[in-house]
Amino acid sequence: MHFLYHFCNWLQHTSVGTAVAESDWLFPAIETVHIWGIILLVGTTGVLDLRLLGLILKNERVSELHHRLIRWTWTGFAVMFVSGSLMFSSEATKMYSNGVFRFKMLLILLTGLNAMIFETTAFRNVAQWDTSSRTPVGARLAACFSLVAWVGVIAAGRWIAYW
Repeated sequence: MHFLYHFCNWLQHTSVGTAVAESDWLFPAIETVHIWGIILLVGTTGVLDLRLLGLILKNERVSELHHRLIRWTWTGFAVMFVSGSLMFSSEATKMYSNGVFRFKMLLILLTGLNAMIFETTAFRNVAQWDTSSRTPVGARLAACFSLVAWVGVIAAGRWIAYW
């Protein structure tokens, strides 16, 4: 972990980290973009999750909905990743020891693993249940985990400033 702290210290003192930290408007502007990325990512995954749970869009094919949303999901992730990295660079050493930040990163990692597991298991057989309003147990479990975890990511993101 010693190396990680030194990396954070270096990052925070780069021209980008310093510029974000010293500007009166740059951090809030980046944070606004970050929120838009979260809205795009969590909004699209939330729609798919609610469909997998059979709560909305029951007449929509899961595969078609997935196809229409996935590029927006990845766009939201990219926006969130870049903007989050810029904000992180401005206070990297502070975030290094922030337990809520670490929890948020853990949740993001777990949501990624959840999505990967869903894509490589239940979704592989989507043709068998594509039009069904009742999806397989694995798909419903993945959807429940996703919804809860993304709420946790958002809550942790808000709590970082107060920890």
